Amino acid sequence: MRSLAAALLAAACAAPAPPPASVSATAPSPDSAAPRLALPGERHLGNVRQLTFGGENAEAYFSFDGRELVFQATPEGAGCDQLYVMGADGSGLRRVSRGKGRVTCGYFFPGGERIVYSSTHASAAECPPKPDHSKGYVWALYDYQLYTARPDGSDLAPLAPAPGKYNAEATVSKDGWIVFTSTRDGDLELYKMRLDGSGLVRLTHTPGYDGGAFFSADGRRIVFRASRPTTEAELADYRALLGEGLVRPGKLELFTMNADGSDVRQVTRLGAASFAPFFHPDGRRIVFASNVGDPRGRNFDLYVVNDDGTGLERITTNETFDGFPMFSPDGKRLVFASNRNASRPGETNVFIADWIE
Repeated sequence: MRSLAAALLAAACAAPAPPPASVSATAPSPDSAAPRLALPGERHLGNVRQLTFGGENAEAYFSFDGRELVFQATPEGAGCDQLYVMGADGSGLRRVSRGKGRVTCGYFFPGGERIVYSSTHASAAECPPKPDHSKGYVWALYDYQLYTARPDGSDLAPLAPAPGKYNAEATVSKDGWIVFTSTRDGDLELYKMRLDGSGLVRLTHTPGYDGGAFFSADGRRIVFRASRPTTEAELADYRALLGEGLVRPGKLELFTMNADGSDVRQVTRLGAASFAPFFHPDGRRIVFASNVGDPRGRNFDLYVVNDDGTGLERITTNETFDGFPMFSPDGKRLVFASNRNASRPGETNVFIADWIE
């Protein structure tokens, strides 16, 4: 989620990434933990399994064959997120990123030969400072740049550079397009380009934060989250924060559009922070996370809704945080991040479940 300078050290990009730090993807006792993982009322989730253990782990996304997951994690004692890959069963954990700067939003290319992600490592090897929360709950728009690399971390290459701007939240369609959020034109807008960075086109043109976009399984549509400040006071607050490299995510609604940016339609009107939308493979339903039951708090649950906004249904009943849901390509599994079964407050792990209709 952000942008940076274009300079890269050639030597650092040539070798595979070093082994991961203390991220654990091996359960100490899966059978004994299982009864605590599925909660009452979660009728769509079966055979819930915990894939990571300890630290902060989130944004786990399937490869196009459904065999692997790419995710970001801050291991115990580490300063900020790095990018990792593991099997969909939690096996074969390895780090993709360089271990420098902050990393976010990894996604596999079709075929699994490369991964796109964003990192701040070119502007500074250290973790960037945390945002100033004296202005309320805000997200920092760090100096992120887009990169691609092989799944072992080698052959790192910049993609569509925009130094000093926020470039992140990249995801990929099966027919070879990348959609991402950038401030390269001044506002937080969605853009689309080919896997090699060619064919760059801006998709959104409305003031406010457009982000968290994903393609439908057929690549014809895009679902995304957006803030839509409308009053003069809301616009002034948004623009003032944007000028400081911040955004306030208090109210986010879900939208869909065609892959060329046409036919934008608002899906939700919940007045909450609704984010991380993802199409079911049938293209008619959207799973997402929202604090609609606790709009002033941080109790986020998973929901599913029809793409026309009807049929809203709550999926999880956790009292803390469930987020970042994604269906497997065949629609039979759901991966998500959650605070459930945490060993300490704030711990977030990756879970996978069978999806029950």
